[in-house]
Amino acid sequence: MAECIRRVAISTGGGDAPGLNAVIRAVARTGFGYGWDIFGIPDGFDGLLGKGRVERLDQRDIRGILPQGGTILGTTNRGNPFHYPVEENGQVVYHDLSDRVLTRAAELRLDALVVIGGDGTLRIARDLARKGLRVVGVPKTIDNDLSATDVTFGFETAVNTATDAIDKLHTTAESHHRAMVLEVMGRDAGWIALASGIAGGADVILIPEIPFDIERVCRKVEDRDRRGRKFSIIVVAEGAKPAGGQSVGTRLPDGSLRLGGIGQQVADQVAAGTNNEVRLTVLGHLQRGGAPTPGDRLLASRYGVAAAHLVARGGFGRMVALRTPNIISVPLDEAVGHTRTVPLDSDLVLTARSLGIELGAE
Repeated sequence: MAECIRRVAISTGGGDAPGLNAVIRAVARTGFGYGWDIFGIPDGFDGLLGKGRVERLDQRDIRGILPQGGTILGTTNRGNPFHYPVEENGQVVYHDLSDRVLTRAAELRLDALVVIGGDGTLRIARDLARKGLRVVGVPKTIDNDLSATDVTFGFETAVNTATDAIDKLHTTAESHHRAMVLEVMGRDAGWIALASGIAGGADVILIPEIPFDIERVCRKVEDRDRRGRKFSIIVVAEGAKPAGGQSVGTRLPDGSLRLGGIGQQVADQVAAGTNNEVRLTVLGHLQRGGAPTPGDRLLASRYGVAAAHLVARGGFGRMVALRTPNIISVPLDEAVGHTRTVPLDSDLVLTARSLGIELGAE
């Protein structure tokens, strides 16, 4: 057991995901059992840079939050203290403010920080751990693309949302004899598109791992027309790209790419290459919202409890992870920097192809 653990804080960073509040609740309730004081850091690492008030959490603060989406602590995906944007003389420049984070944590007399986030947030947590902050990580991303864990919470809820959208698009597509394109999240990994597409009975699924040939997509739609199936459902991950092409999006001032637009490109090309009327639906942030599924509530609760016990054991610089059927811990160094993409020889890809779903390439 780690000595002198009295004050533990919780932080949520990056994009929100259903199940964050379940983790917060589980860490807090387990911590209360150890006799700890639990604190909530507002808006990711911004809260340790003097933005927002760090508040002590009690039983009333976590009551009733298990089924709630979002995070009661707030979050941001722009608060990297090692590369923090500051406006100077009308221009944005970037500074390393990581020492301020350590100073603030010392002022708050924090014995440990539980950081809940995806790859970007956990990289920051790892780097802060290297500077001496006692950190435990919890994996979170609806994209399910963290390599050190079998699955992340939020993924199941996102798949449910996308599958529900496909079910609804089926009825209007069949009624109007249209091809429907649904763009879902998935920057580098196509887990949401593939899982929801199979579950929803899509005819075409395009994912980042398989650069697609639009002619194959058009042939699939036309083949369905010839067989009397006068509608098609095409699911496209936002990071999908044509063979020899690039991801579609908007370049931001900091040089990063905000994805979006591949669904419209596919819709326009299918309309031009077939006799079909085509409509596009971009699911966007609906995938991040809403109440977490029972599966995500359970997984998030397991992660939160395991994270608190890891703090109690002094397992700092590590992240809790699911290695079915158990929750284990792995070093943060192993947990980040490796995107978990869909293996091309996976049973999920085999299942899609065996069901006659077009993936845009052999």
